[in-house]
Amino acid sequence: MKSSAEAFVSTLGAEKSLLAVLADLVKARLTALVLLTTFVGFYLGQHGGVNYLLMFHTLFGTALVASGAAALNQLLEREYDAKMRRTASRPLPSGRLQPATVAIFGGVCSVAGLIYLAVLVNPLTSVVGAVTSVSYLFIYTPLKRVTWVNTLIGAIPGALPPLMGWTAARNELSGEGWTLFAILAFWQIPHFMAIAWLYKEEYAKAGFVMLPNVDADGTRTAQHAVGNTLALFIVSLCPFLLKMNGQIYLALAVILSAGYFWCAVRFARQLTAQRARQLFLASIIYLPLLLAAMVWDKLK
Repeated sequence: MKSSAEAFVSTLGAEKSLLAVLADLVKARLTALVLLTTFVGFYLGQHGGVNYLLMFHTLFGTALVASGAAALNQLLEREYDAKMRRTASRPLPSGRLQPATVAIFGGVCSVAGLIYLAVLVNPLTSVVGAVTSVSYLFIYTPLKRVTWVNTLIGAIPGALPPLMGWTAARNELSGEGWTLFAILAFWQIPHFMAIAWLYKEEYAKAGFVMLPNVDADGTRTAQHAVGNTLALFIVSLCPFLLKMNGQIYLALAVILSAGYFWCAVRFARQLTAQRARQLFLASIIYLPLLLAAMVWDKLK
């Protein structure tokens, strides 16, 4: 009886380890953010009541595409991930998974997700999903070892999920959907600049070219952080101007954007690890609260 219990506990431990490896492979936190922004885009795009079945198909198909892209990204960067402490424990550099396994998993998830979206949501959403994956894997990923501009380009696939949600609900590309895209794009730059500043030595060691590594005094890094939070402040007002959201959203957007902008200004004035962490923290507080305000104060 005791040996059976021990075997059962051991099996549970192994399963948890497998789930943990899978979570690392699909970048669970990043994929969760993708699904959150996709949901918001879908919810805002829906007229009247929510079509829950269509929403499920949208989120499930998007999850497949995002998971596949995350796995293939790690396949392409496995040699570089092994050189950085923050990524050395990922499934490939740690040896927990083999490249062939990851290639099959990532390829199947990506293709299945795009077909799923095309058939059960609409072709337009599948096309936007394909653009997201291709630009992430074959433009942004290789550019990380060539030029710091990768950060600006990487904001494009990172900002497309809410547009996917919008097209899933409306089956069209419109100004409102592109507004959601712009908010995500401008939000990402200060967020990434804070990360790049905190881990600039590790990025340099791994061969990734980030702005802080080629910007000796940090002037351009600071300019991008401040400039993009200012642009975000302006763009965040558009959902109100386009009558997507009401005055409650407007008030919260102004407060949140002002706070994010102020953290970027403080970072620009003092280019320290502490200020970078504060900017990073501000970024991860800002986005979910702004998205929640959009959902809460939806007008149509």
